[in-house]
Amino acid sequence: MLDSIDHVIIAVEDLDEASKNYEMILGNPPVWKGEHKEFGTKNTLFNFQNTYLELLAVGGEGIGADLIKHTLKNNGEGLNGIVFGTSDMNQFRTTMQKNSFNLADASSGEGVNLETGEKRTWINQFLVSELSRGLFSFIIEHTGGKLLKVNKYSDSSVHRLDHVVISTNDAEGFIKTYRDLFNIRLALDKFVEHWQKRMLFFRLNKTTIEVIEEKNQNDAIDKLWGLAWNVSDLASCRERLMKLGVDATEIKKGVKEGTLVMTIKSHTHSVPTLFIEHT
Repeated sequence: MLDSIDHVIIAVEDLDEASKNYEMILGNPPVWKGEHKEFGTKNTLFNFQNTYLELLAVGGEGIGADLIKHTLKNNGEGLNGIVFGTSDMNQFRTTMQKNSFNLADASSGEGVNLETGEKRTWINQFLVSELSRGLFSFIIEHTGGKLLKVNKYSDSSVHRLDHVVISTNDAEGFIKTYRDLFNIRLALDKFVEHWQKRMLFFRLNKTTIEVIEEKNQNDAIDKLWGLAWNVSDLASCRERLMKLGVDATEIKKGVKEGTLVMTIKSHTHSVPTLFIEHT
């Protein structure tokens, strides 16, 4: 029903500055610089093997611009949204309605590449609060146009999204939504003694949704926390970043056996960012 983590969204104040910073961090140029006139937003897109990253900023007037303004005012820059892809929006809508969720009508969207004039079109399905669970998340079906693919990723550049981290205070509710309703595979459910926390790992299009439970007495809510990206050679990646003035930690062994990790400490626009090499 849901085929992919289609993309993740970072809300930024200055799109040009953020685009330059993320080109440095990721090691690849963007494949799209565009706008959504009807929503009043503008964006820069970076494409990877399993998803794409959207930097989103105010570009005019509209519901999208209002959302970004609200986000920046209340939370500042940072990880703002997760979007799931489907090849059959009608099936998704039918399944949700059979489960007594009264969805609004799906809406059409269009993006224009300001450099080439190329257009991309899609259908969006925004979710009721019981399904979004506090996240800015929606479902998308692409209907026209394509993003350029990167022909080759260097060993020191990011080539795929390894995982997105979400915090929750209601792991059981998260499972009911993502496994039982969205039909996303729950690959692991464990209590990590080292952190004294319950962790869930969902898998979708070879990407992990890592969920960390922080129990409290508040109403059930989920929050996007951070991103982890794959690189082939972490040492050469760190050397590249140091030369560009990007602050990164020393490389160390990851919690998962057979991994090396490094945390990016600057230029991320307030997104906790980890780089991973699978050895």
